[in-house]
Amino acid sequence: MTTTTARTSALRAARAKDSQDKRRRALAAVQALESAGVPITAAAVATAAGVSTWLVYADGIREHLDAARQRQMNHRGDPPPTTPQSVQSSATPASLRTDLAVARAEIRRLRADHDKLRNRLRLHLGAEIEGPQRAELIARVATLEACNRQLVADRDARTVESQQAQRAVKELEDELTAARESLRRVIRDNNR
Repeated sequence: MTTTTARTSALRAARAKDSQDKRRRALAAVQALESAGVPITAAAVATAAGVSTWLVYADGIREHLDAARQRQMNHRGDPPPTTPQSVQSSATPASLRTDLAVARAEIRRLRADHDKLRNRLRLHLGAEIEGPQRAELIARVATLEACNRQLVADRDARTVESQQAQRAVKELEDELTAARESLRRVIRDNNR
């Protein structure tokens, strides 16, 4: 249970770090676009930061986005932004349908991403659960090390035996050579 809790905590910490990193990149993108004089839009910030557009609209980022837009408009002398009521009244049914189609496509894409990430997480967590436990791995390594030590000792013993056998063969060859030489002398002496 403690390893599962530790793994869960580690996954949560990694996710929180990733979220903070994305937020930091989004805020840096807002500043970069503003300093470059590029019109600040949610899509431009999301593209520049490499994050999704929904993050740009999230609390903590949207305020910075709106403030940067306001500073850009004040700097250019543009009229203040329109209120949501005036935007809705000037929107045509075709533009609303287009916005709805774009939103639906984004929702489909986000759902597909969500499902893909869920499946990857499920597979990863399943592999962690089904994988061998640390204690089992430590015991297995100790067994393999003991087996390795035994094999090294056997190899060293065989090496010593081989060297002794080679010395014995060399001595026997020397004795055989001496016996042949002695036999040749005896045969020569008998032939005379």
